[in-house]
Amino acid sequence: MAIAACFFTASLTNSTNPKLINLHRSFHLSSSRHLHPRLSLPSPSPSPCPAYLGHHRYNDHRLPLFIPSSSGGDGGIHNHPPPNGGGGGDSSDNNNHDGDGGSAEDKNREEAMMVLVEAKRSVESLPQDLAAAIRAGRIPGAVVSRFFELENSRFLRWLMQFDGFRERLLADDLFLAKVGMECGVGMFTKTAAEYERRRENFFNELEVVFADVVMAIIADFMLVFLPAPTVSLRSPLAGNAGPIAKFFHNCPDNAFQVALAGTSYSLLQRLGAIARNGAKLFVVGTTSSLVGTAVTNALINARKAVDKSSAGEVENVPILSTSVAYGVYMAVSSNLRYQILAGVVEQRILEPMLHQHKLMLGALCFAVRTGNTFLGSLLWVDYARLIGIQKANEEHKELTD
Repeated sequence: MAIAACFFTASLTNSTNPKLINLHRSFHLSSSRHLHPRLSLPSPSPSPCPAYLGHHRYNDHRLPLFIPSSSGGDGGIHNHPPPNGGGGGDSSDNNNHDGDGGSAEDKNREEAMMVLVEAKRSVESLPQDLAAAIRAGRIPGAVVSRFFELENSRFLRWLMQFDGFRERLLADDLFLAKVGMECGVGMFTKTAAEYERRRENFFNELEVVFADVVMAIIADFMLVFLPAPTVSLRSPLAGNAGPIAKFFHNCPDNAFQVALAGTSYSLLQRLGAIARNGAKLFVVGTTSSLVGTAVTNALINARKAVDKSSAGEVENVPILSTSVAYGVYMAVSSNLRYQILAGVVEQRILEPMLHQHKLMLGALCFAVRTGNTFLGSLLWVDYARLIGIQKANEEHKELTD
């Protein structure tokens, strides 16, 4: 039901802070002068909006950051903990207006500017893609506030020089922790799953086990990176881009992620996210399998050269068939499992409940990802035997007798 809600829940009206509405009205008095012909603006103050800033501070760490979502394609999630969503939806869906006649883009722009004023920063001091997103009103003030918080760490400031990491860190402050969980646990859980399936044949099929573990380690990072929800900072494509390129450019990185206020994703765009990530993971899986099986065959040949008696016991792993099979497995099974894990289980279920308890949230994410990794290893062994690229040792002996 949670997955279906990500696609089909209808739009809901944003719950907006009354103070923000008053601020919003003050920025748009010109649009309402026909109702109040004698209304005039006060003279400019040397310090912009000091009274408002005293009541609405984005860098107050005692309060969770909430990003209301105003689109129908985001599953109707409101007051969601921040800023786990992506922008970049179809521009035709972004003309969302509130009851005061202002658009969501205007609200986002005003919030972001307030954060910049409070931090005494200019738009020009930000990365170009982030500055362009602020000018376009595609990201709210909470995202800008988080960017300043991440800049306090020298390592994160260096890491945010890379676009992909910047978009994911702005969407999820536990992103790096999840990468560490996946890569650290992957080796152990995949080895345990191999032993669970092979039991007494584990050491007889050690070369095949090694190939699986090598493939898993190479692929684990990409399995976290590609399906992770993002705050999309991508600039629009050139006008001469083809319709297919434009379509996939506007798709979210995670099919189930929550959209930021002012953006929306259609059902077709969310399905496009699954197809696009599937194609990427097919390439990742095939490449990692080529490396893993090549290393395994090298070890097998070295073992045969040293121990002549093992020449008939161990066979080389088929490189091409194994690599393509693993690419298909990652494009289908891994792609769906990790998109559901990141976009539904973590972002829509765990984070709303535990966004104020980061330690408990991290522990639950660790448990869920560990179980998902172990399940994936079991499914891979069964899938590989089903299509015939791996055979149990007993079956191999029966064929050779």
